[in-house]
Amino acid sequence: MCDEENIIYKELSYKITGLALEVHNELGCGFLEKVYENAMMMLFEREKISARQQAPADVYFHEKVIGQYFADILVDNKIILELKTVDAITNVHTAQVLNYLRATGIKLGLILNFGNPKFTYKRLIMN
Repeated sequence: MCDEENIIYKELSYKITGLALEVHNELGCGFLEKVYENAMMMLFEREKISARQQAPADVYFHEKVIGQYFADILVDNKIILELKTVDAITNVHTAQVLNYLRATGIKLGLILNFGNPKFTYKRLIMN
């Protein structure tokens, strides 16, 4: 059961999905992920929201760095955005973002899918 008051980073995550919808409404579907990523960064700048594109994140194992991955966008150092241009968000996409959250200690990830005429997203929380 979802308690509206306990939604993690509620205002910021709602703002992000609203901006993603703005991008989707204006550009539609069919572009490469990088196009949507660049458009999102423009809107984050407009809204004065701290965000980094292709933000590096270390992956730890037994307290040692064993690799690195690059988040499509890291918002305010607390929300990972994974942008997709696919027909539908799958379990593989979900597992990918959950692994990112687990490896980095970041609590919230959003998968934003621009690959369908209807914008979809998935919110993932790591406890």
